[in-house]
Amino acid sequence: MPEPDDYEDLPNASTTTHMIAGAAAGMCEHTLIFPVDSVKTRMQSLTADRSIYRNVFSSLRYMVRSEGVLAPFRGIKATVLGAGPAHALYFGTYEASKAKFAQVFGVDTHNPLASGLAGTCATLFHDGFMNPFEVMKQRMQMANSPFRGLRHCFVWILRHEGPRAFYRSYTTQLSMNIPYQSIHFMAYEALRQRMNPEGRYDPLTHVSAGGIAGALAAAATTPLDVVKTVLNTQEAALPRGGDPVAAAAGRQYIAGMGEAAQMIYRSHGPAGFLRGTTARILFHAPSTAICWSVYEFFKHVIHARQLNADAAVLAPAATAATAASVALSKSGGSGGGSGGGGNVGSGGSSGSSGSSS
Repeated sequence: MPEPDDYEDLPNASTTTHMIAGAAAGMCEHTLIFPVDSVKTRMQSLTADRSIYRNVFSSLRYMVRSEGVLAPFRGIKATVLGAGPAHALYFGTYEASKAKFAQVFGVDTHNPLASGLAGTCATLFHDGFMNPFEVMKQRMQMANSPFRGLRHCFVWILRHEGPRAFYRSYTTQLSMNIPYQSIHFMAYEALRQRMNPEGRYDPLTHVSAGGIAGALAAAATTPLDVVKTVLNTQEAALPRGGDPVAAAAGRQYIAGMGEAAQMIYRSHGPAGFLRGTTARILFHAPSTAICWSVYEFFKHVIHARQLNADAAVLAPAATAATAASVALSKSGGSGGGSGGGGNVGSGGSSGSSGSSS
């Protein structure tokens, strides 16, 4: 049975607390492992040269040698701008809806069913905000990307493909991320509860449970991630070198999941849907471990500060109550002593009087 100061069960844990912790976690998660994500995008590309992009490390070496040290970080600005707000929505929604589902089903907040459904709700808000940033990020991660920067990429897509281009992969993103997040949250809560049943703040538990949960979810949803990459990058439609605006006329765009899946199958066969699996696992295992560690750390710190603030507010009242209790106790003791002395004196006087008579 956890003690009342268990940071997982504090009654004053607000949505703002979870959103602040989530924003910090999202920024750390996506930026620290960003080069591996760039490799994954290239490995899933329809035109990727298998002799070059054989594995994560050879791909990183090639990118740095041929394009410069900053090549693996192309598109990171889109991630920096999008990840913080998206993860604030993500964790704020997750914690609020998890508590609600637990109440509806009459189960504990760490129940896998409540966690899975809460993860689904969180994904809808997260992906709705993050999808446009994901499109721009992946366009800039591609080999020979014609885009000079984030602004150039945004203006070009808006002008030549329209606003809908930023959500062309949204259905695929949800189709991938809803099962991903459901598996991820259910596995994390189950592992965390098994490894740390008291619900204490334990960094080792958060790192281990987060990493394992992320790896399992990433491996299970790789085929849909490949489809999403093809929809986001639109390689068949993008110009190769030169001015992208001048080469945009007459391009045909991949419209949906079915068409993207057909192109992957025609280009690489069934194995094409598993391209980048290792890179995806190597990205998500450490990134989810970092994410949960940072999230739980910030939540723990914010909760501790809230408890200290509450204690500071209650301390004067408690001190006054204690002082009043002590004063009352002293007053009662003094009155009792006086009453006892009067009785003794009275008794003595009667005795003397009787003896005299």
